[in-house]
Amino acid sequence: MTGSIEFPTSEPASQMQLASFTQETLALTRRLFLQLARRPSTLIAGVLQPVIWLILFGALFSNAPEELLPGGMSYGRFLGAGVIVFTAFSGALNAGLPVMFDREFGFLNRLLVAPLISRSSIVLASVIYITATTLIQCFSIMAMASFLGYGWPEPGGLLLTVLTLVILVFAVTAISLGLAFSLPGHIELIAVIFVVNLPLLFASTALAPISFMPAWLGWLATINPLTFAIEPIRAAYGGSVDLHTVLIHAPYGDVNGFGCLAILMGLSIGLFFLIRPMLNRKLA
Repeated sequence: MTGSIEFPTSEPASQMQLASFTQETLALTRRLFLQLARRPSTLIAGVLQPVIWLILFGALFSNAPEELLPGGMSYGRFLGAGVIVFTAFSGALNAGLPVMFDREFGFLNRLLVAPLISRSSIVLASVIYITATTLIQCFSIMAMASFLGYGWPEPGGLLLTVLTLVILVFAVTAISLGLAFSLPGHIELIAVIFVVNLPLLFASTALAPISFMPAWLGWLATINPLTFAIEPIRAAYGGSVDLHTVLIHAPYGDVNGFGCLAILMGLSIGLFFLIRPMLNRKLA
């Protein structure tokens, strides 16, 4: 007995590679969650800040005129979808920070020289980690919104909410990972995050409907990816979900629920194909 492990010769090589790739991805994902468990402040802050926004902004505009919002809904309920999407967007935009820190501390170089079946597991682990933590944050905010009396989506609406958030997170994670491999350091990445976050928030329908905005800002809101995620989730809180319903009255035409999801999906796929060559070069 040499103590070495021999794989059965009858098992196809492709299955062995898939098993190894899965094991690598799970190990790298577990590492990220262990880091989170040791320093949970990031997750806690990612929940507390949006909850504070929800409470303060909901109270600040609680006496807003009924004609301001579509369907006469309360401002807190209107704001809830915007806060949920903004939380998912912010969390996904931070996806590149762990990769950037691994670059700076040399751990990424150790991974690149390790005998991995596929270095794509490094990227996939980041995507799984960010998606999981972002959904945890978003569901926490949804629970708080329900506690404040802003409602909870029905099963169909809940499924639509999760689907919309996952598509958005994939798209923004692709951008963040691309920045993590192209920018020189974490200071530059954090600067980009700060510059991008609030302008995209205010140039969307997160805080106010398009009808309340000046023409130029309303135009920006109708091409803002966050708007295409906010409106389906906002509709999910309205009871029965009908994706054929027009959700956005844009200058270029009306966009229904299917259109919003299609735009988000196209953006997500396009961004991953865009950064794939760069990731292949960096991970080669």
